[in-house]
Amino acid sequence: MPAVDMPEEDLVLHRVTTPEPPDLDEWWAGQLAAASAAATPVALTPHEPTLYEPLQVYDVEFSGAHGHRVRGWYLRPPGDEPLPVVVTYIGYGGGRGVPAQHTLLPSLGFANFVMDSRGQGGRWSIGATGDAGAGTGPEHPGVMTKGISHRDDYYYTRLFLDAARAVEVVAELPGADPARIAVTGGSQGGALALAAAALRPDHVKVCHSDVPFLCDLWRAIRIGAVPPYTEISDFLAQHDSLVPVVLATLQYVDCALLARRITAPTLFSVGLMDETCPPSTVYAAYHEVSAPKQITVSPFGKHTTPTSHLETQLRHLRVHL
Repeated sequence: MPAVDMPEEDLVLHRVTTPEPPDLDEWWAGQLAAASAAATPVALTPHEPTLYEPLQVYDVEFSGAHGHRVRGWYLRPPGDEPLPVVVTYIGYGGGRGVPAQHTLLPSLGFANFVMDSRGQGGRWSIGATGDAGAGTGPEHPGVMTKGISHRDDYYYTRLFLDAARAVEVVAELPGADPARIAVTGGSQGGALALAAAALRPDHVKVCHSDVPFLCDLWRAIRIGAVPPYTEISDFLAQHDSLVPVVLATLQYVDCALLARRITAPTLFSVGLMDETCPPSTVYAAYHEVSAPKQITVSPFGKHTTPTSHLETQLRHLRVHL
């Protein structure tokens, strides 16, 4: 993708090509209710207090999909006053890492909750959460076709539920202001931010989604020329008979469709030379958000954002939280 996957003037007109299933809201409501019903109490353990002081750092365990235990970090500045919380989701292959990687927001007066990605954390950042029932610890991906033959079994159904449950959990953490919760992430993390904002609009007040993955999936798996989308296209190249069921599964985890449910002010970013998440798929999600929104466009950006975008995000948080 040396330039763009379609001319820039067409990107601003492109709309999602994945059709929305009629029971999308009903199905996700049932999934969320089941996950909440299976939840057990959150566990917070202070982590290396003398190493991170004056910051407060906690190792967190909470219940995600099916009640499975998911790990996270909770970092906050000193004190006990209720603070706005930014929930951070991680990109494909990575895990929650170590707290030292997440100290920027607490240094600026925000609390930060970093959710581990189940069954990942084996490629570029360490993780601590297995995909319960399918593994007991962090793994090297890919996960794109894990359970893909049915929406109830699909890996991303579980991960989206983890992301939504994280927002519910954060609202009840000590020192968190439940009226001021933001979600953020890049690539897969950007998809999880969109999913959490769509599935829990009652909690999410700000959404940041950088070069998001898992958008306009019927198009993405056809034009995506590099991993992770090629995990699906390569799989379907060998399993012609599964094409209809895979396409049906993807309808339920397409963040461009879920984006229609977002009510929070939303900040996107897109790179017009992004081979990993083609820009048309990002625009497909952007156009479906009816809440106040803006997008940072990087004409020569690949699967990254300009460093200056960090300050754009901070300004957005200051205004809306």
